[in-house]
Amino acid sequence: MGHADETSKGTPFDLADAVAYADGSVVSKTLLKKESGNITLFAFDKGQGLSEHTAPFDAVVYIIDGHAEVTIGGDPRSVSSGRMLIMPANIPHALHATERFKMLLVMIRSQ
Repeated sequence: MGHADETSKGTPFDLADAVAYADGSVVSKTLLKKESGNITLFAFDKGQGLSEHTAPFDAVVYIIDGHAEVTIGGDPRSVSSGRMLIMPANIPHALHATERFKMLLVMIRSQ
């Protein structure tokens, strides 16, 4: 499958194939990085995650494969493949791989 980078704009690709799982790791691949925001693919192995943090902008999470536990403001939510969730700006959030999962993260910065 084609890779999404600056040289392949305009070429269709499969999100799930564009990032691979790695044992005991979180793998990320930046698809687009601009002043106005970023689009990043992630692959989390089971048991991995991102610890609680805040961001000054809303973030869209789309689960491509597997299942994630996303905690927003201390409230855990179960998000499975094919589902999407918007994490609000300035509210603490965390992600945990109850099983391995892949996600697309879209961050849009406020101007």
